[in-house]
Amino acid sequence: MAGKKLRISFNSPVILGFTIICFAVLMLGYATSGRSTVYAFSVYRSSFLNPFTYIRLVGHVFGHANWEHFIGNIMLILVVGPLLEEKYGSSNMIFIILATALVTGVVNVIFFPGIRLLGASGVVFALILLSSLTSIKEGEIPLTFILVAFIYIGEQVYQGMFVHSNVSNLTHILGGFTGASLGFVMNKNKMNRY
Repeated sequence: MAGKKLRISFNSPVILGFTIICFAVLMLGYATSGRSTVYAFSVYRSSFLNPFTYIRLVGHVFGHANWEHFIGNIMLILVVGPLLEEKYGSSNMIFIILATALVTGVVNVIFFPGIRLLGASGVVFALILLSSLTSIKEGEIPLTFILVAFIYIGEQVYQGMFVHSNVSNLTHILGGFTGASLGFVMNKNKMNRY
């Protein structure tokens, strides 16, 4: 074993790829003074004749307002995501990210037409709730899931009602529900794990 060298492995292709895309979009946003972020990587109501309307419905999860926003989301994704990708597979991770993006994007366009939404926080909440379901057994609901759902979702409901900020609490809640729902489906072996 003395001659064996350590090497860096690309252990979680979807999570690392997502991180790289988010970083590239952030750099592009800085290079274009935010115009690219507004045009392609944030979602808001616009004409359905505009092809970018459909790109933004998913692309908003790649856009971030600044370094702090990016780091806050990506750090949690990098901590939780690789373990989930190993358990559920890369294709399911792509599906979870895209489903969360689409659900949060469509809800924002329908119910909050004048608000521009961007960032991966919905994906973060999907992964957090999904992670609490990794040890689920048939006919049981893990107490950790109940606690995580109560703490994370409860905090978002409270903040949405009593704290006025630029944070989309509904996106966090929808992301959490998406992750939890898909977690229940995946743990019942209804989704392939590739």
